[in-house]
Amino acid sequence: MITPPRILVVDDDRNLLELLKMRLESANYDVVTAADGQEALDAVKEQIFDLAIVDLQLVNQSGISLMNDLHLINPEMPVIILTAYGSIESAVEAVKKGAFNYLTKPFNPAELLSQIEKALEGSRLVSEIKHLKELLEESFDFSSIVARSEKMQKVLEQVSRIAKTESTVYIHGESGTGKELIARAVHLAGERKDRPFVAINCAAIPENLLESELFGHEKGAFTGAIKSSKGLFAQAHEGTIFLDEIGDMPLSLQAKLLRVLQERQFYPVGSEKPVEADIRIIVATNKDLESEVKRGLFREDLFYRIHVIPIHLPPLRERKEDIPHLSEYFIKKFSRQMKKKVKGITPAAMQKLMLYDWPGNVRELENTIEYAMAMSHQEFITEDFILQAKNTQDKLHTLKEARDAFEKGYLTNVLELTKGNVSKASELAGKYRADFYNLLKKHDLKPEEFKKN
Repeated sequence: MITPPRILVVDDDRNLLELLKMRLESANYDVVTAADGQEALDAVKEQIFDLAIVDLQLVNQSGISLMNDLHLINPEMPVIILTAYGSIESAVEAVKKGAFNYLTKPFNPAELLSQIEKALEGSRLVSEIKHLKELLEESFDFSSIVARSEKMQKVLEQVSRIAKTESTVYIHGESGTGKELIARAVHLAGERKDRPFVAINCAAIPENLLESELFGHEKGAFTGAIKSSKGLFAQAHEGTIFLDEIGDMPLSLQAKLLRVLQERQFYPVGSEKPVEADIRIIVATNKDLESEVKRGLFREDLFYRIHVIPIHLPPLRERKEDIPHLSEYFIKKFSRQMKKKVKGITPAAMQKLMLYDWPGNVRELENTIEYAMAMSHQEFITEDFILQAKNTQDKLHTLKEARDAFEKGYLTNVLELTKGNVSKASELAGKYRADFYNLLKKHDLKPEEFKKN
């Protein structure tokens, strides 16, 4: 039986307290009431609450002060503030200080239930992402999944939502973005976490050997098959198989993979006896498979079979706010490996990292930091050892090209920050709305595309 969420309601108005209790219990919530701050604190010390609803103006204490005290005991608990119409400014201040939201009395019961649902869902996601990262760091050294940026937070939200399902996952992203890390995250957060995780790069194995690697073979099935061999699908039984760079799989083998997905069984090479395939399948590619389908290089029926739950991994150039945290992680990693006491990176060196576009993504950043660590003999990495080879090869842009590139990047960042709200974006940029629209038109930027993110 699923335990209903437990809610603490704090208000010195006994009638309102009773009314809220009745309404929330009728919506299948477990409700505890408190008429003052001390009663509320005692309740939170004794049991765990999923959410608190707190009146802004209690007799002996402000709701904001009580919220701070409650968060000292349970920092993760979302708080909704109840306020009279004349105190909205204080309620807004409460949100700035950590409240999930506020409701103005008299409030609409449907709006109250909606806010509770949103707060609980947000709290669940935060808890799941935290648990996921702890799980990953315990099982592997995966603290390198840095997700400070909003785009990577959304990726981890997706992982936490879909991990418990059995659906096929399709990860798309450029080389070096960490597709296998995310595949392992899906596996470790799912029901099969204690079973095998088997990974294969379809582009790294010759075509004539790939079928045998995947499905195994019988003794004598081909020249050199001196004994029977279990393939990767058999090794992944009851676990997860990760097919990286599936876009490089030969068409002949794509048909056989399609049959595995449809029938959940496969035939080892040289065998007429089917083997059951109790596995979860995760695939990844850096190719545009829809274009590959149109060119006849990838089967359309297979594409729709694997394209069930798509996860897009953003390139590093689109999540540059993660670069300082990734760099810190890699510096600590290589300090341990190289037995060096490097404390960090100078501002000038960090500026070089932030201005570079990273075509090789996180893998290229890791290599860059490793090179700089190997070359450096100081406590802080200087710009002298950052991207040395790249700097001599890069084309020097004209002033106009550099200015346009900066302008487009700046506009993109502003639109991402405001989620496509042109009024807020133009205000942040210090531009008249009409001038701002002209700049968007110049760089072919569409505000509506940022509202989806």
